[in-house]
Amino acid sequence: MQGAVRPFAMPDGRTLHGGELPGPPGAPTVVPEAGAAATGSSWALGQPAVAEFARAVVYDRSGLGASAPDPVSRTLRRMADGRSSVLDDLGPGPFVLVGHSAGGPLVLRAAADRPDRMAGLVLVDPADEASEALFTPGFRRAEKWVVRTHLLLARARLLGPLCRPLPPDARRAVLRDGCTPRLVRTQAERSRTFLDELLAFREAPPELGDLPGTVISGGRAGGGMNAAARADANASHAHRTAQSPQGRHVVAQRSGHCVPLAEPDVVVDEIRRLAG
Repeated sequence: MQGAVRPFAMPDGRTLHGGELPGPPGAPTVVPEAGAAATGSSWALGQPAVAEFARAVVYDRSGLGASAPDPVSRTLRRMADGRSSVLDDLGPGPFVLVGHSAGGPLVLRAAADRPDRMAGLVLVDPADEASEALFTPGFRRAEKWVVRTHLLLARARLLGPLCRPLPPDARRAVLRDGCTPRLVRTQAERSRTFLDELLAFREAPPELGDLPGTVISGGRAGGGMNAAARADANASHAHRTAQSPQGRHVVAQRSGHCVPLAEPDVVVDEIRRLAG
């Protein structure tokens, strides 16, 4: 994880592990949210560049990385409350929130709780309720298979190769804390309710007003997404952008799903635009 160690105390006594790069005085604070089974270290390729123009903070959600597990069910609402507590600890803002994959809906929920302290949102290949592929029986079966496979790999200490693109310090952190059976069990707990909660966004979407934001789509299939799934995801991202008066849709042409690892500069450019 990049930067000085920054712990975050939760209202119930848990402590979340974080890191901070201070950035220029008076600059906005940028707080990214990792995907389903990723830690704050997954943002390591872009964090130093963000710190050139903003305060750059990362953290591990409960049960992921070096953060204490949560004894309460890992619902979207619960995770968003944890993120809001992190923001409370960081001060009044303004904040630019960034969310990758399953972190996208979490960021939307947290931003809707306090849109007054937000400067903008960057959603990076997010899971989106407008997607049709996410809610098929086949996808739900595949998700369960992935969790079981990851648990076997974690027990055999074979998840490490997945973090090769990271810089050495972040790679060491992921190998130590981000490839564990505990992390996969947290992933499994989250997956129990996540898709149903995301589907509920269709009837009651988070209210963001005219908050500016960018949705970044991967431009390539691969990484578990075939061409049809990629087209479905990108169509859902275009739809989300169209709902916002200040929305912007960007396609990372050389990336599959893991845009923060394949093209971190694309993410950093959109953060810079919103951070002013």
